[in-house]
Amino acid sequence: MKAKVLVVDDDEDANILLQQRLELLGYDSISVFDGARALEKIQEESPEVVLLDLELPTYSGIDVLRRLRDRVKLPGASPLGSSAGYQLVPPFIIVMTAHGSIDNAVEAMKCGAYDFLTKPFDFDHLELVMQRVLEREALSKEVKYLRQEINHRYANIVGKSQKMTAVLRMAEQVARSRETVLLLGETGTGKDILARTIHRWSVQSHGPFMAVNCSAFPETLLENELFGHEKGAFTGANEMKAGKIEAADGGTVFLDEIGDMPIHLQGRLLRLLQDHEFHRVGGTKSIKVNVRFIAATNKDLQQGIAHGTFREDLFFRLNILPITLPPLRERMEDIPDLAQYFVVRHCRHTRQPSKTLTSCALEAMMHYHWPGNIREL
Repeated sequence: MKAKVLVVDDDEDANILLQQRLELLGYDSISVFDGARALEKIQEESPEVVLLDLELPTYSGIDVLRRLRDRVKLPGASPLGSSAGYQLVPPFIIVMTAHGSIDNAVEAMKCGAYDFLTKPFDFDHLELVMQRVLEREALSKEVKYLRQEINHRYANIVGKSQKMTAVLRMAEQVARSRETVLLLGETGTGKDILARTIHRWSVQSHGPFMAVNCSAFPETLLENELFGHEKGAFTGANEMKAGKIEAADGGTVFLDEIGDMPIHLQGRLLRLLQDHEFHRVGGTKSIKVNVRFIAATNKDLQQGIAHGTFREDLFFRLNILPITLPPLRERMEDIPDLAQYFVVRHCRHTRQPSKTLTSCALEAMMHYHWPGNIREL
């Protein structure tokens, strides 16, 4: 696809000459003769490059640049940074002046221009500048794409502290494996989000992610939730129902609060982890599944083993790839980013204007011990 170039010059002869030259170089060119129309055409056509004369009727070239800069309102430096340290305005603007004034060129660069050309044109130089601009535009697109990939990859994971960086590094490593993962940490530290992230990074990411909170069901209902049942298995079982494990075939099952699973079901889970097959409640037919298990707990499972509430053999099956999430009080430096993330998310959900936290609010947060961790925050 040809790159689109907008030529803006009130000199009709120069306009035609530039268009002809650009088309010979393989570009798709369009032209206008004043600044007001240039702003409209940029909005309508989204050209990759604009050749903009500084001396124009209605709006000067500098006025056009300023209006574009105000329209995009991009704070700070451009993604790639400009050699002069100024913010580049999209699209890439090359200004043209018949006077060769350095002052005009510097002012244009301050307003967001990428480069400048002097009249009469050196067409070899024009070709070189155009090549350089389009190479930079391609690089800008690549940087934007990579940033989007990174944002997607770490969606909902907020934190730059050393401890969270180590957790994410470990999560990336275990995601490559098919082994069972055990997430350890206090209530509210983000075990559910990390489990979903590991699934999203894993080879099973194309499959379902099924989450079951083992503390939310009585024993009989939890067994039914996990393994399903056959028709007639119990009163009211009028039809067969697949459980979460069967529904997750090819994907991941997240067993939250595994420390609260009844001892009877721990035995069923152990056999499933060993044999990769199970039978529904009330059934005898073996059902094979390809499921990756991630378990999580806020309890000391070793203590559960000592008290007889957790099976030691199941613990060894689960504890192949353990990851411990730090409590918020051990990663206090992440609080400003986390708090602002939640504020921004709330504003988006409620369609309110963006808000920021005051320094007093942040100071109060930094002096609190957060027993409920991120969930409390």
